[in-house]
Amino acid sequence: MTISLSNLSLSPLMEEELSAVVETDFYANPETFLADAIRTLLAARPELRIAVACKLYERGTFSLDKAAEWSGLNIEEMKEMLHKSGIIRIAPETLEETEAMARQALAA
Repeated sequence: MTISLSNLSLSPLMEEELSAVVETDFYANPETFLADAIRTLLAARPELRIAVACKLYERGTFSLDKAAEWSGLNIEEMKEMLHKSGIIRIAPETLEETEAMARQALAA
């Protein structure tokens, strides 16, 4: 899903702030600023990043391996977070994911 800035409802002050950010020449447009802001927020808030990874897994956007990688967790930690979030794991994983999990388990 792509969200268009024209669909966002911002307060007049936030619109002014966003416009001022672009005028600083740090960002070429509002989209690049917002993308950077989201990346920064997710990096600063690991619990939010994990919650988002769980939702993306639940939607089928991420595989188990991708959710673990994106969230910064290992496979077992990701499984635990899915369980704690009440998300039923989709099984079986792909052959590549099963092999990756086996390699990770053997390396531990």
